[in-house]
Amino acid sequence: MGTLDGRVACVTGGTRGIGLAIAKAFLDEGARVVINGRDPAKAAQSLAELNAGDRAHFIAGDVKKREDCEAVVDGTVERFGRIDILVANAGGAAGFAPVAELTDEAMDDAIKWNLWHTLWVMRRAFKYMIPQGYGRVINVSSVEGKAGKPGMSTYVAAKHAVNGLTKSAAKEVGPLGITVNAVCPGVIETDIVKEGGAGAAAAMGLTYDQLLATFAADSAIKRINEVEDVANVAVLLASEIGGGITGSLISIDGGTSPY
Repeated sequence: MGTLDGRVACVTGGTRGIGLAIAKAFLDEGARVVINGRDPAKAAQSLAELNAGDRAHFIAGDVKKREDCEAVVDGTVERFGRIDILVANAGGAAGFAPVAELTDEAMDDAIKWNLWHTLWVMRRAFKYMIPQGYGRVINVSSVEGKAGKPGMSTYVAAKHAVNGLTKSAAKEVGPLGITVNAVCPGVIETDIVKEGGAGAAAAMGLTYDQLLATFAADSAIKRINEVEDVANVAVLLASEIGGGITGSLISIDGGTSPY
């Protein structure tokens, strides 16, 4: 028996990286899982990798659009009859630059991608979780939601906002049987980091390899974390064992964050 037997989970940005690792861990623990992403071809590869038959399902959508966010939550319920676990994992930023040169568009994009997406899926999930008196919400934030590096203000600001939203939501729904937490990974070399890392590094005056080395040097373990490190914590938070944890911003960063 798995710790998530009978549970239904929805993972945004679940076709690669941290999201895919979380989806796999949930499936291994007996859950049924919907993964979301923008690319059906990539999703087909991900579903094949998960190899979970009809316990895994893909719903396409762009998390920067409210209607798509709501549709993936509704679609989870339509497919599996309920939603017990929501992982708001999709996120990122582009257009990295020092604040003195930052565009409004870059900040707006990061806020939509991270904060608005998290609000839209969480608000929709509460529509189902509150009446059933049970739910687990896991927002994927970042160590940059507790700290910050130069040239990354869009991402840093957005993840700080996700952490604040997590805290308030946890207070609201705690008496209703729902927990809301954020996990705050350090840098993990996922596909999206490989794609956007060079721009972030350039804004900091570094090469991509130097950027990774900086994150590793800032940590206590002197290496960057793996996606499985985040997935293991997500399983805990999604399970009955994690029922006493809410409103927490859990660092999975090798000891980088000061708190």
